[in-house]
Amino acid sequence: MRKVSLERVRAGVRVARTIQSLDGIILLSAGAELTNEKIDQLKHYNITEIYIEDELSRGIPVTEIVKEEIITDVKAQIKTIMTTPSLRISVDGKKVMEMVENLLSNLLKSEFIIMNLSDIRSVDDYTFSHSVNVCIMSLITGIVMGIKGEALKELGVGALLHDIGKVMIDDEILQKPTNLTINEFDEVKKHTVYGYEILKNSKDVSSTAQIIALSHHERKDGSGYPYNLKNNDIPVPARIVAIADVYDALTTNRIYRKKMLPHEVVDYMCSLSNKHFDKIALDAFISHIANYPVGTAVVLNSGEKGLVAKYNKNFPNRPVIRVVIDENGKMLVKPKEIDLFRRPEYRIVDIWDI
Repeated sequence: MRKVSLERVRAGVRVARTIQSLDGIILLSAGAELTNEKIDQLKHYNITEIYIEDELSRGIPVTEIVKEEIITDVKAQIKTIMTTPSLRISVDGKKVMEMVENLLSNLLKSEFIIMNLSDIRSVDDYTFSHSVNVCIMSLITGIVMGIKGEALKELGVGALLHDIGKVMIDDEILQKPTNLTINEFDEVKKHTVYGYEILKNSKDVSSTAQIIALSHHERKDGSGYPYNLKNNDIPVPARIVAIADVYDALTTNRIYRKKMLPHEVVDYMCSLSNKHFDKIALDAFISHIANYPVGTAVVLNSGEKGLVAKYNKNFPNRPVIRVVIDENGKMLVKPKEIDLFRRPEYRIVDIWDI
């Protein structure tokens, strides 16, 4: 299977994964054949990408680091919490901790963890999907850095609730499709303080989670907000969530901009290592992120084109490539596989649109 833009999908293709809203409505079941009417229905729900199964990608599995049904359930619970009026005052810390423990227990069952989050999300559900993805990525980074026990769970709770203060910001500002004015951006920046105050008033929410909500936009060079903290004045959990927050935001389609590709975001974030982002945390994050997720169409330095078919353990950015087009641009009758880990003379130089 492979993920494709809904804009490029044609009728007749089969859906590889069930697509459902966070309200529990199944929009399309796995195996369903797309029609123009169904494509329009997905667009109505602001779905921008789907997984398909075609001849080129047949048999390519997209590994789940957390079971899809668990992620969907946690997103739905977060949506319920964040759309409840009482959230402006406090949140149920025990309930959020249960969600984190569920995600964490699933993560720890994985043989090896590569961050290839494969959710299909609606633009409208960005806030809830973003919160869950940031939580999962922060937990993985924490595990790599040796954080354990209650400290790891508290990191997860803070990551899941890092943007909780945005419930206090006018939706017209948050959903504005054009650049914010200075005053509007100043209002958005207040979500860190609002979030801290909500969590401070909440029962069973640790001080670590409170500080993450307050400080996840601080930057090592002092250019962040709300207090322009520098270096070690920024708590480690907040440094971790800052990285996951930026990565997920930039690799996601938004109302006001299109997403960047994972390898582009990694390059961008590496350029800001020890400037905006803590180098130790960023290195831990990058070591478990796939620059080219499974199913990505890539170009090799040989001129051949193919799809990322699977990862190599400990070397996610030297994957196995299913070559489908030769160096002369001809479609192969029978695809071949090139393992970049075992064939160092090959490397990925670009991506392509199938």
